[in-house]
Amino acid sequence: MTSQTEISTLPELQAEVARLREELTMRDQLVQQLSQELFRLVKGNANASPNPELSERQQAEMRSLQDQLQGVEEQVTFYQAQITERDVEVQQLRQSMQEMSDRAQMLEQVVQELPRVYHEKFEQRMATVREKVAMIQRENRQLHAELKSVSYRLAVRNRQSNQLDLPSFPRMGGNAGPIPTLGNA
Repeated sequence: MTSQTEISTLPELQAEVARLREELTMRDQLVQQLSQELFRLVKGNANASPNPELSERQQAEMRSLQDQLQGVEEQVTFYQAQITERDVEVQQLRQSMQEMSDRAQMLEQVVQELPRVYHEKFEQRMATVREKVAMIQRENRQLHAELKSVSYRLAVRNRQSNQLDLPSFPRMGGNAGPIPTLGNA
């Protein structure tokens, strides 16, 4: 097989195959002509009188024609092998092109689905985040309510403990004794 660098594209391979087929057709025509000429000489040789000079010359010409025919047949075989090789390469390239086309189509489909997939994944992650935020907000509200309750209880306790224990004095008027003054003490 030839390397990919010699003929790399499908149109070039097809052009090469077409050229080789033309050459093969031309060689086939030449083989046909040589065969007819050889047949004519062999048939003419059978009808001719046995002339030793003519016979040797015809035999040399016949050997030359046979050699040419053999050379043309070898070329035809060579070109047929090349055409077969090119056909195999063309088939492989077509198969490879189909595989690449299928892969490109699959990748295009994946690319088209990516936004939806990323959106779904993002939504799944955001749902978890939303749940955590809601839980933290609930905890925050609960802690805020507890803080208010504790603050209120502290305020009530502080109010109760801040009241002064003042001595109670009897009311004025009635039979109470004289009011003590600081001056006599």
